[in-house]
Amino acid sequence: MTDPLALAQSAAEAIAKATQVAQHDVALVMGSGWADAVSALGTPSAEVAMKDLPGFPPPAVEGHGGNVQSIAIGDKRALVFLGRTHLYEGHGIEAVVHGVRTAVAAGAKTIILTNACGGINTEYRVGEPVLVRDHISFTGVSPLAGAQFVDLTTLYSPRLRTLAKEIDPSLKEGVYVHWRGPAYETPAEINMMRIVGADLVGMSTVPEAIAAHALGAEVMAISLVTNAAAGVTGEKLNHLEVIAAGKAAASRMGILLRELITKL
Repeated sequence: MTDPLALAQSAAEAIAKATQVAQHDVALVMGSGWADAVSALGTPSAEVAMKDLPGFPPPAVEGHGGNVQSIAIGDKRALVFLGRTHLYEGHGIEAVVHGVRTAVAAGAKTIILTNACGGINTEYRVGEPVLVRDHISFTGVSPLAGAQFVDLTTLYSPRLRTLAKEIDPSLKEGVYVHWRGPAYETPAEINMMRIVGADLVGMSTVPEAIAAHALGAEVMAISLVTNAAAGVTGEKLNHLEVIAAGKAAASRMGILLRELITKL
């Protein structure tokens, strides 16, 4: 069986060769509907298809591209993943976290994760970005194996969250629940999540955050509230609405990310 870190190193070397960039400083993983925000980051100097890199299954979810871009942002070099693998796709946890492990192997010391999510907290509006300050996992699946006792107290970097709020003081923070999917949550499940202190719910981000943190990267996660969670309004949930909400908020999201990276 291939060692996951060795596979990530191979993918990082392939990225360096394809982009002609020896090392990237920061990596961004763009969630459902976030792809349009990339245009605000700048013009990519190189792009490579994920399918051409070792260890990457092709993205299978609408709203997720299948490319990795290299973009110069100020004096930083960003590696931008247009798409990710989700646990519900059935490729296993190693495939889910392969992107962030590859990013760290490519030199990225900062990992910025984005996602589309359901808003459990009724104070959140559709189209509003929320900083993840903590998470609750309902999947029971970890990217770590063996006796890796990694402290997660500051998993979502307080420094990066403070920096983001200096750029946009209107940003709220919340607790994100990782739900396996692909079925959306029931109203009763959302009520349970609310009782245990959750503000947001989605199907990604948490395994990637843990894997990147365990490798020493500084992690930040931003959720875009694309719909009210099940039972909050009584309306049915629709993935196309998730994509539409992401497109509507793309400009604001891209500007926020670009300013954040220039201040790292």
